[in-house]
Amino acid sequence: MNIFNIISELEKVDADVHERLGYYSRRSLFNTLGKKVSAFAVPALVASSISKAYAATPAAIDVLNYALTLEYLENEFYIKGNGTANLIPATDKPVFAQIGKHETQHVAFLLAALGAKAVAKPNFDFTGKGAFADVFTNFKTFAVVSHALEDTGVRAYKGQAGNLMATEDKPLLEYALQIHSVEARHASVVRRLLNTKGFVPGVKGWITLNEGSPAAVYAGDDNTIQGGVNIDGISGKSKAAVTEAFDEPLTKEQVLAIATLFLA
Repeated sequence: MNIFNIISELEKVDADVHERLGYYSRRSLFNTLGKKVSAFAVPALVASSISKAYAATPAAIDVLNYALTLEYLENEFYIKGNGTANLIPATDKPVFAQIGKHETQHVAFLLAALGAKAVAKPNFDFTGKGAFADVFTNFKTFAVVSHALEDTGVRAYKGQAGNLMATEDKPLLEYALQIHSVEARHASVVRRLLNTKGFVPGVKGWITLNEGSPAAVYAGDDNTIQGGVNIDGISGKSKAAVTEAFDEPLTKEQVLAIATLFLA
């Protein structure tokens, strides 16, 4: 999740979201922000704008707290993983340290936006109700769960892409897709790590069937139905090739169901 997921969700409950949020007007957006404000200052400015615009809007507060819950989950996972001695090999620490840094930034942004209305951080069970009992003692399990969380984040964003496109705001869409691509690279690098470490031999940096995907989290990677059409067989390609060509968007309800698996 990121600030553009949040804007997409806000559009569902408030048609005037772009008018309410001065920093996200259809006319200015990042074309003007980027020239005058450091990239590191943008999240704080946007958070302040959201906080003021939606101080008394229950539906919007619910959307932001939904995003915050997901970020709490991912952030705590990497804080604990990166802080556990002898879990992550030295050669792989930079990868997970960088991902963890991004999640910490996301949490800080949402807390600033919600202020006193921010939902409290829940208690987490990173074993997934026992499905990943050795998650912080076995690097393979840690990497598999990381991959599952990263893929979930990418799908959660994709689930809101249609709403974002409907804004007809090209600068916003362009910037959002840039961020989405970076998040997808995080998912890809963890998948490649699963292969290089021999955890899931042969798994690629992209999704093929259900390779490397823990069914306890999500079992839909081998789906071949896209846009209501079953592409398997129609394209003349193998099922594996078809699943490599598409990734599934997830609804808010589906994402929360996955998050619930990791709630204590």
